[in-house]
This record gives sequence, structure tokens and C-alpha cells, in this order.
Amino acid sequence: MIPGGSSDPYYDLFDDWDLVVSSFLSQYGLRLSTKEFESVSWEEFKSLLAGIDPETVLGRVVAIRSEKDKKIIEQFTPEQRKIHNGWRDKKASKMSQETFEKEMQNLENMFAHLFG
Repeated sequence: MIPGGSSDPYYDLFDDWDLVVSSFLSQYGLRLSTKEFESVSWEEFKSLLAGIDPETVLGRVVAIRSEKDKKIIEQFTPEQRKIHNGWRDKKASKMSQETFEKEMQNLENMFAHLFG
């Protein structure tokens, strides 16, 4: 698992939470902070997240961050370059294990509070 997020190296569950929320709503019609989401387990949540469509906001951002083709990158808009370069810069300064464990505990506590 990548510190601060997921086994997918192109999104961070903490920093990209708004993108996750938006993508769940657009793809699944699920609002993550409502009663209807209470019955979703952590395992099911991870499975739903893994199935996010490339046409969701999170999917589009992941596509930009993960692009390796220099010709395509050259054609990026300024906003796409900002997303791509920002992710590359973030990867260069990884979160410490202690901070990661604290953030994971915060996320678990949030789920327990919202859906517990």
C-alpha cells in the first residue's frame, strides 16, 4: 500500500477524498456521508473504489497523473500539467510511516463515526 492512500500509485485516498465522493455519486449514485452508505463495509468500499470508471473525475485525474507518453504530456493543458507535475512532486516527498498510520486511524475513525 502506498503511504497516504491506496495500492494504486495514482490517487491518494486522503488528498483526493473530494474526487472519490464525486466519483461515487456520479458512477454509483451513492452519497458517502449519508445513511444509505452505512451498510457498505470497508472491503466493499475498497472494491467499489477499485471499479471507478475512467470517465469519473477521479478516473480522469488518475489518467493525467499516470500518463507516461511524452507526446501526450506535451499536449496537456496548463491545468493538466499542474495535475501531472503536482502528483510527480508529491511522490518525491512521501509521507512517513508514523503519519501514514495516524491518517489511516483517522480514516477508520471517520468511517466508524459516520457509519458506526
